[in-house]
Amino acid sequence: MISRLLLIGLVLLSLVAGGALLYVVFGALGGGEPSAEPSIPLAEAVEDSAGTPVSDSTSTPNPGVPREITAEGDLVVDAPAEAPPGMVWVPGGTFQMGSNGKFPDEQPIHNVDLDGYWIDEVELTNAQFLEFADASGYRTVAEKTPRREDFVGQIEDINAIPAENLVPGSICFNPDFDRKTLTKDHPLWPYQVWSYVKGASWREPDGPGSSLEGRLNHPVVHVSWYDAVEYCKWAGKRLPTEAEWEYAARGKLAGKTYPWGNERNPEGKWLNNIWQGEFPYVNKNHDGFKTTSPVRTFPPNAYGLYDMSGNVWEWCSDFYRPDYYAQSPRRDPFGPKDSFDPNEPGLVKRVQRGGSFMCNDNYCIGYRVSARMKGTPDSGAFHTGFRCVLTPGMLADFQRAPAQLAEQQGG
Repeated sequence: MISRLLLIGLVLLSLVAGGALLYVVFGALGGGEPSAEPSIPLAEAVEDSAGTPVSDSTSTPNPGVPREITAEGDLVVDAPAEAPPGMVWVPGGTFQMGSNGKFPDEQPIHNVDLDGYWIDEVELTNAQFLEFADASGYRTVAEKTPRREDFVGQIEDINAIPAENLVPGSICFNPDFDRKTLTKDHPLWPYQVWSYVKGASWREPDGPGSSLEGRLNHPVVHVSWYDAVEYCKWAGKRLPTEAEWEYAARGKLAGKTYPWGNERNPEGKWLNNIWQGEFPYVNKNHDGFKTTSPVRTFPPNAYGLYDMSGNVWEWCSDFYRPDYYAQSPRRDPFGPKDSFDPNEPGLVKRVQRGGSFMCNDNYCIGYRVSARMKGTPDSGAFHTGFRCVLTPGMLADFQRAPAQLAEQQGG
């Protein structure tokens, strides 16, 4: 996944002999204009690229959100209460996580035992995020002005950053990329087809002049991991762990590629919102959506969950490490304690799941239930959103959360 610093125009991208790409600087943009008491520390970069883990100094996947660890006893299978509005119960159980395909970070396949939990049946919508923003006054990373100080330790001379580049914005696909110079012989080649759009945010998803009109029932986008966590705190929920997300996405099916089975287009039908055609050149738009689709457009899986394949990438709570599956505990894993991405070893990464409307079979193939993606937690994009989970042990705090108190008091 993309980091904001590269696309804000602070990274020089050039072609060198043999068609290889030279990436002069990589980094991630800080939150800009932080509150007096930021709830989540920003990332700390490492100095070497030999596999040194990166940590953002948080010891739990979601700071400020209750974390349950159950090491012994029977799995929680039956729901202890009625499902909150818009959520469905996923009963506890055991499943095989990962795949034996060509993606090493999905290996090895390993058994995971999970206690039951509630999960949002749809990706969080613009209408829901609008309610949160109006009630709390929260502004996302994309709506804040970045500062030179946010890049200390990430580039040699922060004073070299052009002032005109320090403006709010977010990451979008660039349909006008140079087709003559595009090369795919570097693992980070997709950076060539993205752009930092000044003024783009969840309120203006396509950039200045666009709006949420007609999109309130679409998933919210341009939200960073930090933004998603803040929403979760307000709602009294949390982001799903990577294991919880995959278990729910599989929809009671074992060892299948998609939430509905192994065939991508059964009976010739499109069951998810993805890119049709050769990415990034041609989108044939067979599913009818060039960007996001309204939630519940495509059929749900057996748990009643929508868009567990395609539409937008969904943030999970876990740090990303490609080797985590070989070390993962069996019971309720919450992910590694730190982050490492060999492609960008100096950046903290969090896991994303589910693929998006930009994924296709010659690119990321991220719409498979086992597919893993990662992103810097302070970077959002026009195809990145989230959904929430709630566990039985969080119910008391859930009832006291700002969103629930407002609901109990009649809004």
